[in-house]
Amino acid sequence: MVISTSAVALAPDPYQAGCATRRILDRIGDRWTVLVVGVLGEGDARFSVLLRRIEGISQKMLTQTLRGLERDGLVRRTVYPEVPVRVEYALTDAGRTLLDPLRALQRWAIEHLGDVEASQAGYDGDAVRP
Repeated sequence: MVISTSAVALAPDPYQAGCATRRILDRIGDRWTVLVVGVLGEGDARFSVLLRRIEGISQKMLTQTLRGLERDGLVRRTVYPEVPVRVEYALTDAGRTLLDPLRALQRWAIEHLGDVEASQAGYDGDAVRP
């Protein structure tokens, strides 16, 4: 099978800064995105619930993360016409497809926590590095 050079040039390459797949990987690899998707994987949530559940995230960063996820089609924002207005966030179908890979990463982190901590302690305890 012969692959034309034009087909190769059009193939997505996430190692190139301008590649659309790189922008998607940047979004889903962001530390806050991982946590927001994880919480929303447990069910729909209001902003205040997300803010309480994700320790260390600021209101500004949560707002930016939710807006980005909504823009990318991974989160749906629903405004309920109540007094006071109620807003809930939920994963879209596309957003739910991230749950299995993210849970696999979470399992890996739990399983290898001891190894990583031991490596960090050894690295930090070593003499001066060149």
